[in-house]
Amino acid sequence: MIAKISAFFQSLNENQQSIVEEVSVEMACTVLLCEVMRADGHLDQQEQASLHRMISQHFSLNPEEVTQLINRALSLSEEATDFHQFTSKVNRNYSAKQKTEIVCLLWQLAIADGKIASIEEHIIRRIADLLHLKHGEYITAKNSVKKLKQ
Repeated sequence: MIAKISAFFQSLNENQQSIVEEVSVEMACTVLLCEVMRADGHLDQQEQASLHRMISQHFSLNPEEVTQLINRALSLSEEATDFHQFTSKVNRNYSAKQKTEIVCLLWQLAIADGKIASIEEHIIRRIADLLHLKHGEYITAKNSVKKLKQ
């Protein structure tokens, strides 16, 4: 019985490792953005349009590539049990400045519909913590986006 339980947990770990290895940094960032977009339970058209524009500009992708990336990211976002597999990919590949830029994008997406839901703010805070950003970097990102909207 213990051997079966151990084998089960080992297979879960192997499946998780394969997901982590196949996720690109672009995919990881897009999943995090999708998490914010999905947070309030409404897939607002303004947020979706902002997401497409952000991904296209940030990663220099054509419209077809952006659509494919977002569709896969939405799927991964719905299946994910936590943010770790995605934030760890970003942490391994991005500098503190680049991670702050990602948090800026998260804020831009959250405010795209004209209001920031408290759940969106909570998720962005969790992601920023997992990206090992200092509180000052988090606040700077938040304030820079709020200034753009004024």
